[in-house]
Amino acid sequence: MQTRRNFLKTAALASAGLAVSGVNAMSGQSYNRIVGSSRKINIAYVGIGNRGEQIIGDFEKTGMVNVVALCDIDMGAKHTQKVMAKYPKAKQFQDFRQMFDKMGNQIEAVAIATPDHSHFPICMMAMAYGKHVFVEKPMARTFLEADLMMQAARKYSKVVTQVGNQGHSEANYFQFKAWQDAGIIKDITAVAAHMNNPRRWHTWDVNMYKYPDAEPIPPTLDWINWNCAVPYHEYNKVYHYGEWRSWFDYGMGAMGDWGAHILDTVHEFLELGLPYEINPVKLTGHNDFFYPMSSTILFKFGPRGEMPACDVTWYDGVDNLPPLPEGYGESAIDPNIPASSVGEIKKQKINPGKIIYGKELTFKGASHGSTLSIIPESKAKEMASRLPEVPKSPSNHFENFLLACQGLEKTRSPFEIHGPLSQVFSLGVIAQRLNRKLYFDSRTNQITNDKFANAMLAGLPPRKGWEDFYIV
Repeated sequence: MQTRRNFLKTAALASAGLAVSGVNAMSGQSYNRIVGSSRKINIAYVGIGNRGEQIIGDFEKTGMVNVVALCDIDMGAKHTQKVMAKYPKAKQFQDFRQMFDKMGNQIEAVAIATPDHSHFPICMMAMAYGKHVFVEKPMARTFLEADLMMQAARKYSKVVTQVGNQGHSEANYFQFKAWQDAGIIKDITAVAAHMNNPRRWHTWDVNMYKYPDAEPIPPTLDWINWNCAVPYHEYNKVYHYGEWRSWFDYGMGAMGDWGAHILDTVHEFLELGLPYEINPVKLTGHNDFFYPMSSTILFKFGPRGEMPACDVTWYDGVDNLPPLPEGYGESAIDPNIPASSVGEIKKQKINPGKIIYGKELTFKGASHGSTLSIIPESKAKEMASRLPEVPKSPSNHFENFLLACQGLEKTRSPFEIHGPLSQVFSLGVIAQRLNRKLYFDSRTNQITNDKFANAMLAGLPPRKGWEDFYIV
C-alpha cells in the first residue's frame, strides 16, 4: 500500500528528474530506445468496464500500445470480465495505489476512465510516478483539484497529459482554428450551449430529504476505496454503474458530462479563461443531493485583448431550450458519439450543441467533433467562396496521446488547456448547488460575494489517508 513517505518520496524523485525521461523508472534503460524498437507504449488502464472498455478498444485500434496492467475497483464483476479475458497477460489490481507501487517501473502511460470524483487522486499519483496520463472528462470535480492537477503537470513537465474530449482531435477543432485565423469567426459576444436529452436523475424525487439507505455491497466491489477522497456514503446501487454522475458529491451532472464536448473549442480559441459572474438563471427541481431537472446558467466573461466580452449560457433539461435564431434550420447530431448506458442520443427538434453569435455572423454546431455552419443558409452561400480550406487531423485523440508520449506530437487537450474549462464547469456546479449568483475574481481565484461558495472551490476536506494527494 502506498504510504505517505513513499508517495512524497516518489514525487520528489520525479520532480528531480530521476524518473527516466520523466516517464518511467526503468533502471538503466533509455526510454527513446524502448519506443524506437517497439513503437508501443506500455500502458495501464484504470477503470476497465463500460466507458473504460470503449477507451481500451480505441487505444487497441492504434496498434501502438502494450497492455501491462488492468485496474478496476470492481475487478471481476460482469462488466470487467470481457477486458480481463482479452488481456490475460496483464497484471490485475483492484487498487490503483498498489498498481503503481508494484508495477511503477513497467508502466509508461495510464488511461483513466473512472467516476469523476476519482480522476484527481489517480492522475496525481500517476504524474508523481512520472507516467503519461490520459483521463476522461471532466478532468476534475472541484476547482481546487483542477488547479492542483495543472500545477502537477507543470512540475512534472516531461509528463504528457490528455483529457478525453475527443472532439479536440476531430474536424471541429481544426475548422474552428482555420475559420478564426481567416477572420470568419470573430467578435463573438454570446454562445448558447444546449444539452436537452434525458438524464439519469430525471425520474428521481426532488423532495428527497436524505441519502439512499444502505444496501448489500456486491462481493467483487471495494466500496470503501471506491469513494476515494470523498466523504464515505453507504453503498446503494444508485451511486454505481454510471449513476454517480447524478450526485453533487460524486459527479458533475450534464455540464461535466457534455460541456467538454460542446464548449471545448469555443473556450480554447476564444481564450475565455474564467468568468467574472456565474448566474443560475433557472433551476427546475433544485435540491440538496442531485442535479436539477433543468438548468440555465449564465457565465459572463470579460474582454480579452481585442476580443469583446462574451456571455456563455448553458441549457440542460428535456424542455429547456435556448431561443433559436431566424434561419436556424435543422439540428445536426454527431454520428460518432460513444454509446452510453443511458441509451443512444436520439435526434429531436434541437440536439446537443451550440449557437455562436458574432457581431456579423451566427454559427450553429453540434457536439464532439461536428463542424460549424453559418446560419441562415442564405448567408452561408454568400460566404462559401471566402471559407478557408480546413486541414485534416493528422491523428485521432488516442493516437495523438500516444504519439506525444513518443515526443512526435503535442497533445491537443493537455491539462493546461482543459484545466480552466474544467474550472468553469466547477463554478457552474457551485452555482447549481447553492442556487445563487456568484461573482468570481480570477486574479485571486476567489468567489467574492459568498463565503460558503468560496469554501466550495476546494470541496470538503479529503477522507483520512487521502490528504497527501493534495500536495504538489
